[in-house]
Amino acid sequence: MNQLYDTIGGNYDGTRRPDPFWAKQIRHRLGSVGSIVNIGAGTGSYEPKVKKIIAVEPSLTMIKQRSLNAAPAVQAIAEALPFRDESFSVAISVLSSHHWRSRSTAFQEIGRVATQKAVFVTWDPGHDGFWLTQDYFPEIVEIDRRIFPPVSEFEHAFGRVGVFPLLIPHDCIDGFLGAYWRRPYAYLNKEVREGMSTFAKLSKPADGLARLHADLESGEWLRKHCNLLQETVLDLGYRIVVANVA
Repeated sequence: MNQLYDTIGGNYDGTRRPDPFWAKQIRHRLGSVGSIVNIGAGTGSYEPKVKKIIAVEPSLTMIKQRSLNAAPAVQAIAEALPFRDESFSVAISVLSSHHWRSRSTAFQEIGRVATQKAVFVTWDPGHDGFWLTQDYFPEIVEIDRRIFPPVSEFEHAFGRVGVFPLLIPHDCIDGFLGAYWRRPYAYLNKEVREGMSTFAKLSKPADGLARLHADLESGEWLRKHCNLLQETVLDLGYRIVVANVA
């Protein structure tokens, strides 16, 4: 993961800002906690303001973009957390677990350092995707279904877990893959795409981009997806998984 984000993460803080709607949903699932470890923390999106919080991030490029007000960060990986047993009450991971080389090892580490629960923001690989992946980049769904953990993997590691839909607002300011579901022209912007790790893995993104550009210019995209313009939020398969580790 660190090599990928060392490559694509140069302007990450410009395109991947915490969205207030998402932040509210995540804070609700975190509840009242005393201390947090944020694993795969990136530039610090969705880090709650608590007295004790430590960020773990493997990419030095990402760490350098963290603001002075962000939580202190250590350069480390999820599979080898540099903390003593039971150092935190809660662990959080926001769209990072699919980058871990060994999730089983990372889950064990989370269970070792956290005492109450772990909160994961992830994507359900059983979801069908949306128009971008269905019509223009089917390779994205193929990739994501291989790398994102199914709910059963969390259950195997932690037992019964809570799974909650994480809806995406139409004006989402956190530029992850599904953020622009109602703003299709954004996907033609190279700077926007550079904030999405999946695009860096595509073999021939130019083909899909050319088809999208043509459909937008001809009005074909609007003809097929005009119903989306009436929606304010959408479920694209993003989920909050809450696991008890006590």
